[in-house]
Amino acid sequence: MRSENNNNTRSSAGSAILGAAFLMATSTIGPGFLNNTSLFTQQLLTSFGFVIFISVVIDIGAQLNIWRIITVSENRAQDLSNKLLPGLGYMLAALVAFGGLAFNVGNIAGCGLGIEAITGLDTKWGAVISGVVALFIFWTKEAGKAIDLFVKILGIAMIGLTLYVMFSSHPPFSKALQHTFWPEKTDVKMIVALVGGTVGGYISFAGAHRLLDADVKGRSAIPQVNKSSVTGIIITSVMRYILFLAALGVVAGGAVLSAKNPAASVFQNAAGDIGYKFFGIVLWSAAITSVIGASYTSVSFWKTFSPALEKNQKWLITAFIIVSTLVFVILKQTPASILVAAGILNGLILPVALAIMLVAVTKKKLFPSYKHPLWMQAAGWIVVVLMVWMSWIAIQQSFS
Repeated sequence: MRSENNNNTRSSAGSAILGAAFLMATSTIGPGFLNNTSLFTQQLLTSFGFVIFISVVIDIGAQLNIWRIITVSENRAQDLSNKLLPGLGYMLAALVAFGGLAFNVGNIAGCGLGIEAITGLDTKWGAVISGVVALFIFWTKEAGKAIDLFVKILGIAMIGLTLYVMFSSHPPFSKALQHTFWPEKTDVKMIVALVGGTVGGYISFAGAHRLLDADVKGRSAIPQVNKSSVTGIIITSVMRYILFLAALGVVAGGAVLSAKNPAASVFQNAAGDIGYKFFGIVLWSAAITSVIGASYTSVSFWKTFSPALEKNQKWLITAFIIVSTLVFVILKQTPASILVAAGILNGLILPVALAIMLVAVTKKKLFPSYKHPLWMQAAGWIVVVLMVWMSWIAIQQSFS
């Protein structure tokens, strides 16, 4: 009996570890991911591969640090921040919630566009229906397991459909690979937007907080945490590179992507009407999983501030999703105009959040029996400095 219980525990932990990786990855692969990757590929062509490569390196430096620090401390980021300096956790929670809401408005808009592409239904109705689906998942009896399964299935579906479109577009593979490591041109603003959309704001904490909820924590869990965080980044990177190659093949063939919906142009030009339907499925899958990731993680930053919030976290998530949907309906803005700005905003949050974690892990009173590896500290601070510098350049470019 004990052996069976241990097997069940290991199986549950293994599911949570993979689920956390997919939660982080599918939180990343949202409408902004599809929009920005397609748009930036049209502007940089094969050299956009280098932007992806640099963003992946930065992502790993940020993600490995944040996930390990949080799970070893056995505290969510806001609680660890408050222990470092009273009130700091509230500031971090406010930043993450603001960035998460900005992303979630775009995610809800993407849900509406996805359903419109599949069925022809108006985007507002598609957004409302998708909001109801997200709420249903959160209100199921075992919401954690439901979230893990949902994001895994849709994550695999997104990669498979986009892979089909990539081969249909016949991209110049050799030149793309060459310029991934030796670009002809690059753009700092794009790197900030990509990093912000990959591990910026709430996203870098999504998987780590999910692991805490699944009781995967402490020094003994470090190998699983490392595996989960790197798996999430690999899933994200593979999906982005596949989409980059699909867009590259379309643009290299002479097509001009729609400014209103560049990702839809990629799928439609590569595979015709069936490609457009695939786009709808991929967009809806990307958007709904991002709604779940943004809502779950944003609320995980508030719920520990009082027992009442902890007890009513499902109602907080419900309110977060409803507010996001209402903001989209009221603003009447196109997703493309929201999503690049949301990526840059969350890119600005990343160095602040990472710096707080890196300072906290050096405090003996917070980590009495743990010493953070020097190479990880160095990698983390390099990411902080790079992101501050690139964010400053991106802000100057935005207002010049």
